[in-house]
Amino acid sequence: MTQPMTREEWRNQVQEDALEPDLPIIDAHHHLWVSAPVEPWEAYPADAMMDDMEQRGHNVFATVYTDSHANYYSEGPDAFKVVGEVEFAHAVGEQGRKRGGRAAGVCAAIVSSADLLLGSAVGEVLDAQAAASSRYRGIRYMTAIDQDLPPVYGATEYGLMMRPEFRAGFAELAKRGMSFDAWLFQSQLGELIDLLKQFPEATVVLDHVGGPIGLGRFAADPTAAFAQWKADMAVVAQFPNVAVKLGALNMMQTGMCPASEEAPPWYSQQVADAQRKHVLTTIDLFGPNRCMFESNFPVDMRMISYTVVWNAFKRMTADLYEADRTALFSGTATRVYRPELG
Repeated sequence: MTQPMTREEWRNQVQEDALEPDLPIIDAHHHLWVSAPVEPWEAYPADAMMDDMEQRGHNVFATVYTDSHANYYSEGPDAFKVVGEVEFAHAVGEQGRKRGGRAAGVCAAIVSSADLLLGSAVGEVLDAQAAASSRYRGIRYMTAIDQDLPPVYGATEYGLMMRPEFRAGFAELAKRGMSFDAWLFQSQLGELIDLLKQFPEATVVLDHVGGPIGLGRFAADPTAAFAQWKADMAVVAQFPNVAVKLGALNMMQTGMCPASEEAPPWYSQQVADAQRKHVLTTIDLFGPNRCMFESNFPVDMRMISYTVVWNAFKRMTADLYEADRTALFSGTATRVYRPELG
């Protein structure tokens, strides 16, 4: 009996050469997992990330490590266990620096996590993280939840951003000049807008193109779902302190990737065709200087290879001005995250 393909074998059915191999890229959002956290995700250790930087044909010269819910301290106060992740990511950055080449820029900036529901007490945690690494820039707080999706996207209750203790914790982040990565779905953009009204000076990065959904009630009327997403994103764009990460559209809930994991993987042109509308609309709303591309590996790795995901981004933006593409592929991430290079 024939053995089923591994995910790597499934992805490798599609082979492409890297387009525009000299275009400088900062991968603005990736995770690292020494071992797979839960099914169906795959392990993605530091060496795998550095191999992708060096061997997939794209000029990825730096990355932003983002909250992976891994490598926490196993002992000590619960609130401070997240500091272990900062130390881990910093060590990976130093490992890359010793390896040299493009790998020298791995984890050049670090976005960890912290429990903002601690209120003002979270300030001590943020300070401990900052002390743990010169690469530390801020946190991501996972609030993504929707009634039509299983509660596996980081939050298990609704309205977290509206709670007073969350706002008190957010104030600690904001007054320190640290960044806040917002991971939420399009149905929650109104909550983010309310938060932005209270903290118009905070550095906020909206992850994953504002979390569009292509399943459930959103699949019933895709035109209306897109229109509502665009309308809410237009309001968010009115706040100049917000940048947006372009990517993570290869997750199943978006409806912009193969319909099932048994379907053949897509070539970069198919990916670009499926995702271009959301990506280019976001760029139009926020401007290239407030948008940055992300791989979201190894999460998006379930559906796409590292070569193909960056080829798709390059195809989507092929008609833009050179200066705009420079901002999208490296300039905005440089401004927002100040990667530690050299």
